[in-house]
Amino acid sequence: MTKLTLLCLPYSGASAMVYSRWRRQLPSWMQLQPVELPGRGARYDEPLQIDMRALARQLARELKPTLQTPYALFGHSLGALLACELAHAFRDLGAPEAVALFASGTAAPSMRSDYDRGFAEARSDEELIDQLRTFQGTSEEVLANQELMSLTLPVLRADFMMCGRFTPVERPLLNCPVHVLGGKEDRATTEQLIGWSKETLGSFSVDMMTGGHFFIHEHEARVIRTLKSHLEVHHRRHALSAAPAL
Repeated sequence: MTKLTLLCLPYSGASAMVYSRWRRQLPSWMQLQPVELPGRGARYDEPLQIDMRALARQLARELKPTLQTPYALFGHSLGALLACELAHAFRDLGAPEAVALFASGTAAPSMRSDYDRGFAEARSDEELIDQLRTFQGTSEEVLANQELMSLTLPVLRADFMMCGRFTPVERPLLNCPVHVLGGKEDRATTEQLIGWSKETLGSFSVDMMTGGHFFIHEHEARVIRTLKSHLEVHHRRHALSAAPAL
């Protein structure tokens, strides 16, 4: 039976390895494909990018030759914006559209003027560390580790600038369903999350969970159950369409 590929885009400052634990929890019909970004992980030697659409076009060109269908896109925070841009970049290259886009933990593309205020220019190390503290996902021990921070902060700085310089553009809407995940104590407002509904002609839903910005780690099992429940419908439909006629 054909598997459904889940392409996962990381959040600011992170490597795609943040999703590696998910493999053990996904059902057999789902295949995890974390997408590594330039400047981190196995792509550490590549230059960091601060242009969201240029990065999406680059990733689409890299992924399209081996793109397994059906596929869905998931991204958290920066990764959600990038997943949306990747969906458009795939379409521009003539690739099949995703069966679903999951946007987690961030304001919609059209509602970012307040959300990203002040991020367009490079932040100092101290400002970046203060920002990490507000996200409550990094221990003080890690923040005090100068060697680790020297590797993390340049990536984080570029990623924040990429978000801060992002501007929405007029273009045809996506056709796939858009499912949004939000943390009840995160800084993305309900209005900013519902704004994702403007990105598609397809169906739309919002799932709210307790917790702050990193609710996807606090409630990992629930996040995966949510993805599974939304994608099961598409998987069954695809399986039926692929079955030989009797």
